[in-house]
Amino acid sequence: MPKYEKLSEQLNEKIERESTENTFFKVAFDEKKAMRRTAEEGQASVWHTPFVQDIDKIMHCPYFSRYADKTQVYSLYKNDDMTRRSLHVQLVSRISRTIGKALHLNLELIEAIALGHDIGHPAFAHTGEKLLDILYNQHTGRRFLHNIHSVRVLDKIHPYNLTLETLNGIAAHNGELELSEYRPVPVKDFAEFDEIMEKCALDRNYADKIMPSTLEGAVVRISDIIAYLGKDRQDAILAKAVTEADFAETALGTANAEMVNNLIVNVIENSYGKPYIKLDDCHFNALREVKKENYAKIYDRATAHTGLRDSLQTMMEEVYGQLLEDIKKDCRTSPVFTHHIAQICKLWGAQAADYEKTEPNQLVVDYIASMTDDYFIELHEFLFPQSHHGLKYRGYFDE
Repeated sequence: MPKYEKLSEQLNEKIERESTENTFFKVAFDEKKAMRRTAEEGQASVWHTPFVQDIDKIMHCPYFSRYADKTQVYSLYKNDDMTRRSLHVQLVSRISRTIGKALHLNLELIEAIALGHDIGHPAFAHTGEKLLDILYNQHTGRRFLHNIHSVRVLDKIHPYNLTLETLNGIAAHNGELELSEYRPVPVKDFAEFDEIMEKCALDRNYADKIMPSTLEGAVVRISDIIAYLGKDRQDAILAKAVTEADFAETALGTANAEMVNNLIVNVIENSYGKPYIKLDDCHFNALREVKKENYAKIYDRATAHTGLRDSLQTMMEEVYGQLLEDIKKDCRTSPVFTHHIAQICKLWGAQAADYEKTEPNQLVVDYIASMTDDYFIELHEFLFPQSHHGLKYRGYFDE
C-alpha cells in the first residue's frame, strides 16, 4: 500500500505560525546583493527583479527550446511519454520551488537555476556527455562536463550577463553526487568563480567537489536527484527494459509519486530554519540505495538496450573530426560555420566579434553540445552520406 509521509504536526504548526507572524528565520538570498559581470543599473524594477531577469534570459536562449528533443535516459524511442530534458527541468523547478516556499527561500533564484541547469547537456543523455568528454580530453587535455558547459552557454556563448548566484547554482548542481547535507560555500566575486570554472575544466575530481553558494542552489541540487530517481524508473518500464517487479521495496516507497513526496517532506523537516539543506540518515541511505539500483538496472544497461553506444561513438568521432578539420581549413560552407558560428555572431553582433577566434576544439564542442538527438543524426547523414553507421529509432508499433 502506498505510503505518503507528512510533516510532523509540530513543524507544520511552526511553519504556519511563523509565516503568519513573519517571524521565520531569514535564510533566503537577498536579491539586492545579486552580482553581475556588468552592472545593469535602471533595468531592475519591482516586477522585473534580478532573478526574474535571469529566468527570462534563460527561457529566451535559443538552446532552451532544444531541451524538447534531448534524451533524459532512453534514446531512440518515438514515445511522447518518455521523459525529455524539457520535462526534467520543469520537474526540478517545481520540486525545488515547493521545498523553497516551505523554507522561505528566494523562489525566483531557484527557478532560474533549475531552468538553466541542463542547458549545456548534449544529446543522447550521459552516453553523449561521456563520449564528448573523451574526445575533447583526447584533443586538449580538458574535460567536458554538462553542468560547467551550461555555465559556458549562458555566460560565454550567449553572454546574457546572468547573476553570479544563478551561474554558481547551475555549475554546482551535480546530480550524480548525493550528500546527506548541503552547506553553501560562498563565492565572493566573478574572479573567484572564473577560477573555479577553469579548475573544473582541468580536473573532473575538483568539479565533483564544488558546492552551491546559496541555499537556493543547494535545494536545486537535491531536487535534481528527487526529480529523476523515480521518473527514470517509469521510463525504464515504458522502454520495456525492466518491470515494476524488478525493483526492491525501499523506505522511500515504490512509486515515483511516493519517492518525490517523501523526500520533499524529509528535506523540509530537517532543513526548516537551518543554514543548510539536509536529509535524515534513513532517507539519505534509502536514496543512495535507490540510486545504486537505478545504475545497476537502468543506466548501465540503457545504451546496451538500444545498441546506442557503439554506433554513436563512431559517429561522434567522425563528426568531431570533420568539424575540427573544417574550422582549421576555414571551410566557410561547413555547418559549424553556417549553423553555429554565424548564428552566434548574428545574434550578438559586436559582443560576439571574437567568438570565432575561440580555440577550434572548443568551437566543435560548443556546436555538438548544442545539438538535439535528431539534429546530430541528421548532421552525420549530411556529412557522411555513404557511412554504414547510423542510429534507428524504435517506433510506436515496433516490438
